[in-house]
Amino acid sequence: MKLLAIIPLATLTACDPVPTAEQFIPDYLGVETALLDDDLVQFKVAMTNALSSKDVDNYAECAAAQYTLIRGWGFARHVRTNVNEEGGVWRADAVYTISPSLPRGLRTIDAEVVTAACVEKGIPTV
Repeated sequence: MKLLAIIPLATLTACDPVPTAEQFIPDYLGVETALLDDDLVQFKVAMTNALSSKDVDNYAECAAAQYTLIRGWGFARHVRTNVNEEGGVWRADAVYTISPSLPRGLRTIDAEVVTAACVEKGIPTV
């Protein structure tokens, strides 16, 4: 009787596909940037092969950091990020304020430091 219970489980396990190395390499699909106000910017990013929502959130932060530098400013503050996944494509819709000096708030970023970390990690920016 116990043998019958083990056979179906073993059969299901044998049929599961083995992940390939390519499935663990993020594929960054691009960034859309929209200036909502002088210092308020929206970033829409998409990627595949993310391991979690944190990966796509990091991609949005990298875009925000580089954009802040492009505008000639040094700091950004995270306002909000919405992340979803559908059909293997992860998307984030993030909003940041950007400023020349360190803004008030808990989720602030130094654009130079974050951009350098993104380059080091291989995460593209704007």
